[in-house]
Amino acid sequence: MKARVFVTLKTGVLDPQGKAIGHALNGLGFASVGEVRQGKVIDLELNETDEAKAKAEVKAMCDKLLANTVIEKYEIELKA
Repeated sequence: MKARVFVTLKTGVLDPQGKAIGHALNGLGFASVGEVRQGKVIDLELNETDEAKAKAEVKAMCDKLLANTVIEKYEIELKA
């Protein structure tokens, strides 16, 4: 089973890298770009066939290492 984890900053947490990306895009002529929030994507390959167990395992990974849950939120996507 494969898992994809999307980690982004929580609402209200300042995102200087997102601001820099937005400013650069505006400078390149992409005037329709408003606020930009950046994050990261983590792809995992799991040796688990039970979807519930896989999701619980990935959630534990996020809580312990992959995301700083004080300032970041995460979403998990599983694929068989």
